[in-house]
Amino acid sequence: QLQLVESGGGAVQSGGSLRLSCEASAYSVVKYCWGWFRQAPGKEREGVASFHLHGHKVYADSVKGRFTISKDNAKNTLILRMNSLKPEDTAMYYCAIDSRAGSYCRLMAYEYSYWGQGTQVTVSS
Repeated sequence: QLQLVESGGGAVQSGGSLRLSCEASAYSVVKYCWGWFRQAPGKEREGVASFHLHGHKVYADSVKGRFTISKDNAKNTLILRMNSLKPEDTAMYYCAIDSRAGSYCRLMAYEYSYWGQGTQVTVSS
């Protein structure tokens, strides 16, 4: 069974930076799409960024130019570097994996079957 463990969340001031990590436990599951999602209180879960097995990346418009998604293959870990953070970035951030074969990773939560427990990011003004 694939398990995902996020870390790196915290509280920062507006304009600050954070680095989130997501470590996957099982190498036996082919991970075609890795994704970062977030959910603020009272709001729906939204996609932030995705990383395809072959390296293609997708970003939500709201984070383009500020967030960078990458993967450390040696550590089977997904990373999200977040710069120029804004109060509206405040949310619980989740890592997810879609193990279905495909060539494109959409930021649609329903397409991802494995989820971590989340890590809280709080940005104060």
